[in-house]
Amino acid sequence: MRYLFILLVSFITANSYSQDSTATQRPTKVKGTLVSASTSLPLSEANIVNINQVVGTATNDDGIFEIRAKVNDTLHLSYLGYKSIKVRVTNDWLKFGNTKIEMTELALALEEVTVKQLELTGYLEVDMNQVPITSNNRYRISGLPGQGYEAGKPNIATKVLGAIFNPADFLYNMFGRKPNEMHKLKKMKEDDEIRSQLSKRFDREMLLVLLQVSKFDLDEIVNQCNYSKDFINTANDLQILDAISECYEEYKVIKRSKERKTGKD
Repeated sequence: MRYLFILLVSFITANSYSQDSTATQRPTKVKGTLVSASTSLPLSEANIVNINQVVGTATNDDGIFEIRAKVNDTLHLSYLGYKSIKVRVTNDWLKFGNTKIEMTELALALEEVTVKQLELTGYLEVDMNQVPITSNNRYRISGLPGQGYEAGKPNIATKVLGAIFNPADFLYNMFGRKPNEMHKLKKMKEDDEIRSQLSKRFDREMLLVLLQVSKFDLDEIVNQCNYSKDFINTANDLQILDAISECYEEYKVIKRSKERKTGKD
């Protein structure tokens, strides 16, 4: 009877430990409140992204947010005019609930911008020659009707094909070197909140954080995928995401084709 009691206690203890361990690993939600460090006022519509889970959300009018996360996940918090921060999810945060997080304002200095106005003569033929012309024809931008990417240049497949047969090419090296980060592209495209946030941003910060690449690498990826400087300089972050995603899909197709051809040889 004594041995049976000991066995029963051991079973309950082990089962309890297993449940606790599983609960720790199971994704749950964390809740927080973002406030200004200088005014203590809530920051509404701030962007919060779980880098590990690749999900996003935004704060409400009271600065409160809730997002899926588990222990040791990293949240990236950003708000216009404030310094972005990264916060690690802890057991205490999951256990005790809402946590107040302060964000610090940035000092923004605007550079003087000179706009050169067109000097119109009233003669259509003369005035038309003064209007800047861009040769970048465009097509399809996901989620933004009426706008699109450049066309009329060598297609992406041609550019990526060159990368595969030249291992020194930046594009091939980047995609081959960071496959895990590139796989996040699919998750980013599937998360409506992240897409919504990216469509309003032009600073590339969220893309850099999620893809774990430098600003130089990000620009080079888009450039090597045959998108123009005009597009790189004017596109919002969602457009850049879709551009990279399309290029990456082309890369994977051609890479598989090359591997099958090599296998047959």
